[in-house]
Amino acid sequence: MSTTVPHALDISGLSAGYGRFDVIRDIALKVGTGEAVGLLGPNGAGKTTVLRSIMGLIRQRRGSIQVAGTDVVAMPPFRIARGLAALAPEGRRLFVDQTVEDNLILGGLHLRHDTARHEALLASVYELFPVLKGYRKRLSSYLSGGEQQMVAIGRMLMSDPEIMLLDEPSVALSPVAVDIVVKALIELRRRGASLLLVEQRIDVAIRVCDRLYVMTHGEIVDEMTPEAARGAGMSLIDKYLG
Repeated sequence: MSTTVPHALDISGLSAGYGRFDVIRDIALKVGTGEAVGLLGPNGAGKTTVLRSIMGLIRQRRGSIQVAGTDVVAMPPFRIARGLAALAPEGRRLFVDQTVEDNLILGGLHLRHDTARHEALLASVYELFPVLKGYRKRLSSYLSGGEQQMVAIGRMLMSDPEIMLLDEPSVALSPVAVDIVVKALIELRRRGASLLLVEQRIDVAIRVCDRLYVMTHGEIVDEMTPEAARGAGMSLIDKYLG
């Protein structure tokens, strides 16, 4: 008898917002286990609101959100962050007066009593970003933007989540740093991680993702493969992202 493996993330009919107004409306998207999915759109499209809704930071008005088969709609954010979903936010939001390793450890606080798992996750972060191992005792404020982004991704990885959410990981980074981050996300895919990547840069999303959703004015308006997005080129930018 076969069993159906739940999606890493399954959103259906989601509407959410601030005050009396919906920012996102009737959002439906899925991320399969081990799949990387991109959410493209211009500023103000509602992409970050989708991520914040998944993390329980914004309460939905309608719809459902399931992470690995678990309904998280009524769950407080701290419970969602304990191994269900983890977010690498835009702007990194590190504790800049703390060391690199302190920031990483904070991502896995709920696993602190499982010493073996905690150490294995920390080793996996240093394997993904070898430069951080040399900087582990350095204050995060002394890192470059690209290095801070590595810490933010590593902190997310430390919570050992079912779904990893990344909000504009390429923003304000040098081309060299963007390439390092993209290669790290590709490696996470190879390891079997499930990713939802919010991006404005089509080239980054094409390199990382298996499928792409396009969002504008609070709604998902298209779904396509990376190959289709590459073929659309400037017409996709002009239509949705310009």
